[in-house]
Amino acid sequence: MYLHDGQMMFDQPTSPFNKGVLMKLYSLYAKLRYGTGFFWDVDKTVARLIEEGSIDPIILVSVYNLPKVKRRTEYMPQKMITEQIATDFLHKESDIRKENITSDKYLRFLVDELKPYVDQNYRTKSDQSNTFIMGSSMGGMISAYAISEYPEVFGGAACLSTHWPLGGNSVTSWYENHWPQAGNHRIYFDRGTESYDSTYGPGQVHMDSIMKKNGFIRDLDWKSLVFEGESHTIAAWQKRLHIPLQFLLSSNSQK
Repeated sequence: MYLHDGQMMFDQPTSPFNKGVLMKLYSLYAKLRYGTGFFWDVDKTVARLIEEGSIDPIILVSVYNLPKVKRRTEYMPQKMITEQIATDFLHKESDIRKENITSDKYLRFLVDELKPYVDQNYRTKSDQSNTFIMGSSMGGMISAYAISEYPEVFGGAACLSTHWPLGGNSVTSWYENHWPQAGNHRIYFDRGTESYDSTYGPGQVHMDSIMKKNGFIRDLDWKSLVFEGESHTIAAWQKRLHIPLQFLLSSNSQK
């Protein structure tokens, strides 16, 4: 399973979020405010689920994102963004420019460089049905884009609190004609109802309609969940992380 925002996946001394006084203070604040630090602690959740027998063993590959605005240009789905869409939507919300978007290069790196290296050096099940991708917010955006662009490589995706409003409805509209038919994929979507997540409803409803149109069956090979009162925080994603992991990686999942 390939994880975006890799420096936030594990609470390790090597993470840049564990370096410097300011970051340590922020991590302490997050623990006091949200009950968790600045990390998803994916390894702890996965270890517990494997020990319980809830999921099959999994190799986690966390990929650091580029800093600041470059994260948005790295994760913003690229092919549907015209100059007009960039002007009407992206420029208003951030300093993303169409010519700076690099998500196609990022996905090629995952597929053509990183995955072959991992498959060569670790005991993977390298086929499509055992290759997954996961992220939150814009990490959810790029995870869905990966399924669309490389359906033969990724068999499942977990998209938590997907940031659909960025780009207007251009992203989900593009998927109307660029989404795989059901049968070989398992897709998980969710969102909260507070802060940024409160704006994700229309985009997710549109995406859900595309899933139905392409033959996906809710709760069989596709989930779309709403968590009332939950916000756009690592604490919220950490708390419900077991749900997409079990859906994608359960021993009872179709492989």
